[in-house]
Amino acid sequence: MTQKLPISVFIIAVDEGDRIARSINSVCEWVDEVVVIDSGSVDDTVKVSEAAGARVIYNAWAGYGQQKRFGEDECHNNWLINLDADEVISSALAQEIRNIFSTGAPEHKGYHINIMEILPGETRPSFFAHRVNAIRLYDKRFGRFHDSTVHDTVRMASGTIGQCVNIIEHYSSRGITHSIAKINRYSTMQADTMLKRGGMHLLCLRLLIEFPMGFLKAYILRGYCLKGTYGYINSVNYGFSRFVRIAKYWEGRVRSLERR
Repeated sequence: MTQKLPISVFIIAVDEGDRIARSINSVCEWVDEVVVIDSGSVDDTVKVSEAAGARVIYNAWAGYGQQKRFGEDECHNNWLINLDADEVISSALAQEIRNIFSTGAPEHKGYHINIMEILPGETRPSFFAHRVNAIRLYDKRFGRFHDSTVHDTVRMASGTIGQCVNIIEHYSSRGITHSIAKINRYSTMQADTMLKRGGMHLLCLRLLIEFPMGFLKAYILRGYCLKGTYGYINSVNYGFSRFVRIAKYWEGRVRSLERR
C-alpha cells in the first residue's frame, strides 16, 4: 500500500453526486484525508462522497471564499490541496506531489498548479485549452483563501511559492443547460459584488463591448475556433457571461436610484 502524504484535500460541493467520486478517487489513495464540505445537496452527493472515502461536513453556503476557509479549518493537516468537484488530479501531478514530499518538508510553502479545461467529448486538454494557474497546494500556516463571496484565491502571507509542472484536469461543463445555469448564478454574485464596490466607469460602453470582446477572447485566444460547433457555442456562452454580469450591475444601479 502506498504511504499516504500528510496532506488534506478539501472539496466544496452541492449536488455533485454524478461527478464528485472521480475527484475524490484521484487523491484518496495517497493523501491522509479528503474532506467534502456540502452546502445542502438534494442528490446523492453525501452518499457518493462517503462511499469514496471522504469525510462529509455540512456548512450552509456563505460564498466561495468563506466556504473554502471553513474547509481549511476542518482539515487536520497543515498542508492542503483544494479541489472543486469537477476537477481531477492527473496521475502525473499526483506523482509530482509525491516527489515534492519525498525528502520531508517541501521546499516552498505553496505551489501554483495549472488547472486546464477539458470540454465534453475530450479525453485530455487541447493545446489551446483554457487554463488558470492558481495556488492549490499550500501550507495553511502561511496562506489562506481570501474571504470573498465570489473570488476564491489563496493569498500567501509569507514563504516562497513554487510551480508544479503537471496539471489539474477541469471537467467544467455537464452540457449547455448546465453552463447557462452556472452563468446565471455566477453573474448574479458578480453583479452584487460590483454593486457593493460601486464606481464602474464607462458603463454604457461596457454594455456594448463586453459580449464581442468576450466572444473573440474565447473563440480566438482560447482556440475555440479549432473545436468546431461546440467551440463556437462555448464562445457565445463566454461572451454572454461577460455581458450579463454588466447588465445585472446596470439593472441594480437603476433600481437603487429608483428607490431614492
